[in-house]
Amino acid sequence: MSKKQSAGENPANRNYKDTVFRMLFQDRGRLLGLYNAVSGRNYTDQKELEIVTLENAVYMGMKNDLAFLIDLSLYLFEHQSTINKNMPLRFLQYVSAEYEKLVASKDIYRDKQIQIPTPHFIVFYNGAAFCPEQSELRLSDAFLTKEERPELELRVKVFNINGGYNEELKAQCLALKEYMQYVTRVRRYAESMSLEEAVDRAVEECIRENVLREFLQLNRAEVKKMSIYEYDDEAVKQALREDAYEEGKASGKLEGKIEGKIEGKIETLVTLVCRKMRMDQTLEKIAEDLAEEVSSIEPIYKAAGEFGPEYDAKLVCEKMLKNSQRG
Repeated sequence: MSKKQSAGENPANRNYKDTVFRMLFQDRGRLLGLYNAVSGRNYTDQKELEIVTLENAVYMGMKNDLAFLIDLSLYLFEHQSTINKNMPLRFLQYVSAEYEKLVASKDIYRDKQIQIPTPHFIVFYNGAAFCPEQSELRLSDAFLTKEERPELELRVKVFNINGGYNEELKAQCLALKEYMQYVTRVRRYAESMSLEEAVDRAVEECIRENVLREFLQLNRAEVKKMSIYEYDDEAVKQALREDAYEEGKASGKLEGKIEGKIEGKIETLVTLVCRKMRMDQTLEKIAEDLAEEVSSIEPIYKAAGEFGPEYDAKLVCEKMLKNSQRG
């Protein structure tokens, strides 16, 4: 065990594409505490919990955040900073992959029924948009034909963990409570200083005030990178939603042109596409993530192609503006 890995903690994928939440709760002790808070149980032996997170899942080009087995059940946890009504569908894909792993060596065509752990699906939400304290998402809400008793259903429980919501839950899980204290500080300081400065200040204060102290001391550099990426990505997505542009944006000409400049809402989309291209995401994956048609994203994707691997959004906007003027 390395000096930077605490007892019971699984090795994390230490890069900016990971999230602080996922990294924090990959520690088996913290994850057990979160499970106890959600379930009302009081497990103390970390050996009772087996982490089975999909580290290399290719579904939608993403990993699931946390998955584990305990008490004959399979729990899948996700952290979200934006409201996503597609979580039941994503969980369906994740749990299918989990079950495929669990029964890989068994013959599903034999007469004897294979026993599988009971699944549970939970989202921890801490975004800026309004969300009830607790809510439920259902897979059947996405069905084209509504039925009173759908033959396939998947229910996701959503906990809002922002300040003032589910305080009792956070009181029962110190790591979750301190995680939100850290996130709240980053957001507050980012309103009056650069994001990097805000993250630095939040990290230093939390260490000094014994908030996630050990975790932040051991993982300071990684947490800073992840926090900057997470907050920036969240802000871009929020701006994109608020500035949703008109239909027909992919007609082959840039419709966000105003007085020789790129309109803010188009620039926001360019920024987000460039960010995802730096993560080596394909055109189809980017369009899927942004809930857009491939044809809507393709002009930006092509324009950005010559600016890799940095994919500078400003340069891409300038190129698209020139293309639009020529068109």
